[in-house]
Amino acid sequence: MVKEKAKIKEISLSPTKGGFVLFKKPSSKQDYNFRDIALVRQLLSKEKARTLETIKTQNPSSIYELAKKLGRSFKSVNNDVKLLKKFGFIELKEEFVKKRKRLKPIIVVDTLNISVKL
Repeated sequence: MVKEKAKIKEISLSPTKGGFVLFKKPSSKQDYNFRDIALVRQLLSKEKARTLETIKTQNPSSIYELAKKLGRSFKSVNNDVKLLKKFGFIELKEEFVKKRKRLKPIIVVDTLNISVKL
């Protein structure tokens, strides 16, 4: 049996003027400025963790199906999915069913490492 390599997401937080800067990747030029740690907590909220767990364990075929499985509105789940995609936790795979395009959320990380530089 071949063991699959773990997919690890690295997030580094560094202090900046009144907040933190989150670096997507050490080599990436794109960074995200958080005014306070509460904004990072929003990124890693219970609902987003539940969303990631549902994608991982129940393999929904679309964002709409994910919203139904979570018992949440499509708009709220879609906003969370966009944010999770922006930060590289998930990808959206385009699938066509009866000439309609749907986006299937797929987990792309197994582990999340967070480091905070003070």
